[in-house]
Amino acid sequence: MYNLSLVLEDSARSAPDHPALVLGELSLSYAQVDAAANQVANLLVSLGVAPGDRVALTCPNLPQFPIVYFGILKAGAVVVPLNVLNKAREVTYFLDDAEAKVFFCFEGSEDLPIGRYGHDGARAAAAPPHLVLMTADPSAPAPLEGVPTLSASLAEMPDSFATVQAQETDTAVVLYTSGTTGRPKGAELSHSNQLMNALTCNRLFRSAPGTDTHLVALPLFHTFGATVDMNAGFSMGATLVLLPRFEAQQALELLVRHRVTRFAGVPTMWWGLLHALENGADARGLSEHLRLGVSGGAPLPVEILEAVRERLGVSIMEGYGLSETSPVASFSLAETPRPGSIGVPVWGVEMRLIDPVDPDWAEVTDPGAVGELTVRGHNVMSGYLNRPEETAEVMREGWFRTGDLARKDEEGFYYVVDRSKDMIVRGGYNVYPRELEEVLISHPEVSLAAVVGVSDERVGEEVRAYVILEDGAELTAEELRAWGAEQMAAYKYPREVVIVDELPMTSTGKILKRELR
Repeated sequence: MYNLSLVLEDSARSAPDHPALVLGELSLSYAQVDAAANQVANLLVSLGVAPGDRVALTCPNLPQFPIVYFGILKAGAVVVPLNVLNKAREVTYFLDDAEAKVFFCFEGSEDLPIGRYGHDGARAAAAPPHLVLMTADPSAPAPLEGVPTLSASLAEMPDSFATVQAQETDTAVVLYTSGTTGRPKGAELSHSNQLMNALTCNRLFRSAPGTDTHLVALPLFHTFGATVDMNAGFSMGATLVLLPRFEAQQALELLVRHRVTRFAGVPTMWWGLLHALENGADARGLSEHLRLGVSGGAPLPVEILEAVRERLGVSIMEGYGLSETSPVASFSLAETPRPGSIGVPVWGVEMRLIDPVDPDWAEVTDPGAVGELTVRGHNVMSGYLNRPEETAEVMREGWFRTGDLARKDEEGFYYVVDRSKDMIVRGGYNVYPRELEEVLISHPEVSLAAVVGVSDERVGEEVRAYVILEDGAELTAEELRAWGAEQMAAYKYPREVVIVDELPMTSTGKILKRELR
């Protein structure tokens, strides 16, 4: 029996004074982070949270995120991280689906009022959770009447706590994903899934205790950042330099100032760093300490990989994974790069290709042949929360169907060639057309909508909506785009709206999205 929080607790025991989190001029040691997480655990117990209960968390890359995250785990509860860009209606859906008992939500800003969206979303939930608001200034009064702040709630809480020990297979985290289509569903990841994935990352990246400094630009509410930076970093006593919102110029400055040794980002972040250099940013001395670059979340263009090696002096290891695989499933090693490849399975994980239409999941073995990628190993989720039928559709005998089409070369390197469904990857975030289409069609002047991804140099894929209006409607494309921005998270809503008279369809009425693309 153990608890994923041991990645923090072990470093707090072995290196209590070592810097764990850095944000601007603030630096918190491992002992301080662990003590604050203990206070969160005591708070949850005082609120009646029992082991196995689910607790939601919405927060950007601030010290409060790991403190609350590990406090939830210490109490034996399950963390449900939510995207900070969610609007109220989306928050309500996640809270209801997870049956969250408590909701920790950051206050946000005028430009992004996370707290207001969280408050409105929680109030509309079927069983409203206890809401705790996190403020940028811990001494600030409650910005919303009747809603307690985190600092006030923790004021009288002890900073010691006996961590609840869990079974290795107990759920530690629920990550919401639509897989490849449909409304978001929660992938249940166990303590073992998460711990093994973090330790596998450290093996893969050849990390040593107390030697690494990470620049954490990947959102910690996303599985990539949580595993590769937070869990893996904490388990090795690394220092995490937090960047709440990625801005290439600032990122370069932090990389140099803090002598960062490891940086993980989605391809658009690497693209941004290169463009910052072109615009005169100073990265002198960076190659002296930055030993490793990591990319994932979307395919990395070969041009970016080569430019980073030339301009920044670091080789990028490109990986592949999904929320359902904790996330890391494969990696292309820095010493054996294969541009365009997602590499080979990581330690303890298997991959194989199957015929995507064969009910028996027949394996595809011919070199170069395309099949659907499946994964089996310590990283695969136990299933989707309260969705046994949808779990059965993608899991069989430990194998998980990713929904991605791939090929394997004679040396065993895998290459993703397409998606079997219509999922869009915009700036490293998964965008699911069906969900957006349902929202667009809820507009009283919209008759039908089809959402597709179109190639975009900056974000990889941009979201475009083709819309048929109701008879007599006078809605403009710009008006609908603005309305969508109010209804959907910033990374989701269609930046491009095209109003059409008809959509290409099959004889059975299915929209031909390949023609729209």
